[in-house]
Amino acid sequence: MKEQVLKEWFERGKHDIEVAKILLAEEEYFDVVLFHIHQAVEKYLKGFLIFKGWELKKIHDLEVLITEVISFDIEFQRYLDFGRKLTDFYYEERYPPGPVTSYTKKEVREMLEIAEEIINRLKEGVRQ
Repeated sequence: MKEQVLKEWFERGKHDIEVAKILLAEEEYFDVVLFHIHQAVEKYLKGFLIFKGWELKKIHDLEVLITEVISFDIEFQRYLDFGRKLTDFYYEERYPPGPVTSYTKKEVREMLEIAEEIINRLKEGVRQ
């Protein structure tokens, strides 16, 4: 049962990260790319936590989710700033008014790389 739920969360997260890569390669809609990066990381974090026995909380704050993961892997402390930054972006974009947040392609690529690092670490964490 837990393995099936994990698979479902990870599959949904995989779709988001792949969409982010496609959009980053093809378009200049960095706000949409970052939205999908956020969604991917959120889904992988939640899947990992549920697999570890965590009860689902319907939140979007990556910093909170990363803090929960730290109890299983202390190395996740290094991702707290990333989680805070991506969550701030998420709320700015989802709840206007205000202009679309502006990031460069280089910044978005760097955030994608960190997201993939987090995802890979979470995948390894469920194999242990």
